[in-house]
Amino acid sequence: MTTPPPPGNWSDPTWSAQPSSPAPDPTLVAGHPVPAQPGPVDPYAPVDPYAGGQPPVGQPMPGYAQPGYAQPGYPQPGYPPQYPGYGYPPQKTNGMAIAALVLALVGFASCITAPVGAILGHVAQKQILLSGEGGAGMAKAAIIIGWILTGLLGLLLAFYAVAIIIAITTGNSSS
Repeated sequence: MTTPPPPGNWSDPTWSAQPSSPAPDPTLVAGHPVPAQPGPVDPYAPVDPYAGGQPPVGQPMPGYAQPGYAQPGYPQPGYPPQYPGYGYPPQKTNGMAIAALVLALVGFASCITAPVGAILGHVAQKQILLSGEGGAGMAKAAIIIGWILTGLLGLLLAFYAVAIIIAITTGNSSS
């Protein structure tokens, strides 16, 4: 392989003394990057457990502990790590739902508060739908308990009314 003479028809005295370039590496393909050349090893660099390939079957990966066994000199890490204080903030409970449930439950002792608790439960449900607050279960419980106790109160009043009417009609006929 000869190189053409330099332009201008002048001769370079050092040209014949220059060594020819080495033959190209047949493993390199044009257009592909040149593979990285090994450099000096840093003794403080972290060890890449995947750099040397896979260990033999049944052997743990270097740098990782087998389950249930602690490596000497390294604490057994917890899995998964627990971070306190993270997550969703507690949802605010609708105050009217709380009041409705309390009034509906007090309706067991004083029957007049049961329908008030049921009505407040309906209002609380509407507020919860609009605001996205918590307490939907309490509002529903107040509605159910309040209307059941109100129905039982109505039946009790009807029974008393019938008993009074019967007492009045039977009391007049005996005289």
